[in-house]
Amino acid sequence: MIQKVVSQESISFDSISRKHKYVRQQNNDSLNNDSLNKLKIVIFDGSFETTAFIRRLVKGLVKANHDVYIFGFNEVLKNPVHGVNYIALGDSQNNWSFFLTSLKWGLKSKRIIHYLNLLIKGNKSTLKRRNLDAAINFLEPDIIHVQWVSHISLFEKHLAENKFKFVLSQRGYQTNVRPFVNAENFAYLQKWLPKFSGFHSVSKAISDVGNQLYSSTSKIDQVVYTGLDLEKYDFQSDVIKNNTLQIMSVGRPHWIKGYDYAIKACSLLDQHGIDFRYTIVGASGDEELLFLINDLGLQDKVELTNKLPQQEVFQLIKHADVFLLSSIEEGIANVAVEAMALGTPVISTDCGGMQELITHEKEGWIVPTRDAEAMAHQLIEFSQLPKEKIEEVKSAARKKVEQQHNELQMVEGMLELYEKV
Repeated sequence: MIQKVVSQESISFDSISRKHKYVRQQNNDSLNNDSLNKLKIVIFDGSFETTAFIRRLVKGLVKANHDVYIFGFNEVLKNPVHGVNYIALGDSQNNWSFFLTSLKWGLKSKRIIHYLNLLIKGNKSTLKRRNLDAAINFLEPDIIHVQWVSHISLFEKHLAENKFKFVLSQRGYQTNVRPFVNAENFAYLQKWLPKFSGFHSVSKAISDVGNQLYSSTSKIDQVVYTGLDLEKYDFQSDVIKNNTLQIMSVGRPHWIKGYDYAIKACSLLDQHGIDFRYTIVGASGDEELLFLINDLGLQDKVELTNKLPQQEVFQLIKHADVFLLSSIEEGIANVAVEAMALGTPVISTDCGGMQELITHEKEGWIVPTRDAEAMAHQLIEFSQLPKEKIEEVKSAARKKVEQQHNELQMVEGMLELYEKV
């Protein structure tokens, strides 16, 4: 049920451990035992297959000598993070495995008859919740970090009891958009957000949005930017100047990504006689985008590809002239941070917290959201820039990422939040 892989990585987070040990001792003079400085942290993403942000975070937390648990409604993970405890809550796709896992939690919670009744009735959704409740009660963690607003409903019982400390990440559509177009969701969040002990905001902009949902003088809300292991991001110092302007985007074909505006901008490029190629990785087969591409006669200039392995995506980014982020809403787009780290210039809309990452004409270029004409104008202007200006922007972009989005800063920021809570 609990899978633990001992870390064998050599990178040390001793400086973070020492700093936070000191902070905790300053806040509580009775903390004289090293073991008291160790936090038991549960990360809940619904699955063992967590986001890149969480994989990097838990690696850092383990290196900083904390006990880390990831709960998931599955049983196995191909590439576990060394040192992390993976707690299986039952995979409903595998009946036999789900049965055994649920029985184990039934025994641990001393409610085996209740569990057997639910198993006989085939009530898997209720069993999943019971398994989650049993795991929380069994572990008694210091912190439960919920990754998505949509998962709040799974923790209502514990939030109401106020026995454990809960942290919620505020990011993306579920914070920026849904509550403001769905009155029922807005009311739901206003009820439950005050039950959380602390909040992690992925940008200052999304923190401001979160305050529209719930604000209090005692609210603990910490902005922690995504952090990269920059040793894995080789900076492309040479300026790429392809004969055909190579434009690239990466992400699922959701309306919030604004790809329809990007494609309309490409139509304007075509009308201005710009020789270009636009590739959207991860959008293959989207009917609405394919219709738009055909309607605008861009079949030979715009390509939608399948999702690709990360290293393949990185190679494509490094060989592109420019990375285009056309989103209508974001926190701070991880892929834009990665493009800047790799040395590919970024043109982004002014969505969400992107202006916290990019100052116009310094680390990249900012254009208004939902404005195909402004996007096309900036792409044309970019194509005419001298290499010296692009080199200047590339260098400033990498420096911004190194200062604001390094892995140590991310882990340290999250530990500060956990300790405040």
